[in-house]
Amino acid sequence: MSMMVAPPGLSNVVVADTKVGDVNGDEGFYQYRQYSAIDLATSRSFEEVWHLFVHGRLPDPGELADFRDTVRALRTIPPELTPLLRTVALAGGERQLLAGLRTMLSATALTRRSLPMWDAGPEQRIADALAVAAVTPTILSALHRIRTGNDPLAPREDLSTAENWLYCLSGNEPEPRAARAIEQYMIATIDHGFNASTFTGRVIASTGADVVSAVCGALGAFSGPLHGGAPDRALDALDEISGVGDAAIWAKNQLSQRSRIMGFGHAVYRTTDPRSDMLRDIAIGLGGPLVEFAVQVEKDVVAVLAEAYPDRNLYANVEFYAGVVMDRCGVPRTMFTPTFAVSRVVGWCANILEQAEDRKIIRPSARYVGPPVM
Repeated sequence: MSMMVAPPGLSNVVVADTKVGDVNGDEGFYQYRQYSAIDLATSRSFEEVWHLFVHGRLPDPGELADFRDTVRALRTIPPELTPLLRTVALAGGERQLLAGLRTMLSATALTRRSLPMWDAGPEQRIADALAVAAVTPTILSALHRIRTGNDPLAPREDLSTAENWLYCLSGNEPEPRAARAIEQYMIATIDHGFNASTFTGRVIASTGADVVSAVCGALGAFSGPLHGGAPDRALDALDEISGVGDAAIWAKNQLSQRSRIMGFGHAVYRTTDPRSDMLRDIAIGLGGPLVEFAVQVEKDVVAVLAEAYPDRNLYANVEFYAGVVMDRCGVPRTMFTPTFAVSRVVGWCANILEQAEDRKIIRPSARYVGPPVM
């Protein structure tokens, strides 16, 4: 049987059809279903876009009210899991919250008695997907608060998803401008093509497994520093640059050491990252010394990269300004990647539900390059 050899990383290999969204790296554009993702982030609420991902359309006012009521009722962690929550929170460090989330989501699936998607109908699959996405921010904020010596906070029914996230992290009423900035960031990061975590979730879904298993697999891929683990590392880089005192010198040193410059370059975009452009505008609107510093660093680092790689277009990606915006909105640095996870779980679930409609397992081949049989 003849076999096709795919390029490393499956770059530019089409592995499935999807109606969830698309990324056009050459034009610097991406979409959620039939809408520009950036347009949605600037004009819609998180719950409206969440509805779009689940049901394939933007809701009318009545549908939106019903949808908000549905997801609010699913935010609470089952009370029987409270002892486990505290054990998990105290077992790992602040950078291990995604591992704690995986454990807690697995436990919540047991309490819901979730069925494999192979055995569940469309309505049950949607119900499971809504439940896992709705409870994710509650679990993450609770793990963070326990780790920092505080009691978890119950979700408030009067707050939106973004507002509730900020409230459950700090215990303070979120400032409207900060809540909207975080909401726009969350909308802009719900989905982004067949990235590593989304593809992982779809592979697991293709086996007929339950929704939570697929989400937990996606979380495992997402936790890597080359994927979801980058926003806080990009801000760490700003700290290093501040210490050096010159962004260009710092960037040249990184390149000479063959170290990756976190927050710059993207596997898909050959022009500016539209998410970074939007977040830069949001950051400038928030203002402050960190923002001014970040804008100057971006210019200096892009100039160094252009000189070093004249045949490539390397610009700031979403992680660079994501960290700046979240810092300005009061999100602790250790919660940058968890904030990313709060939004991306919605996109994972949409892809998982779509994959579940295809009853064929994803089963590629590998080329053996080891020693021959003796």
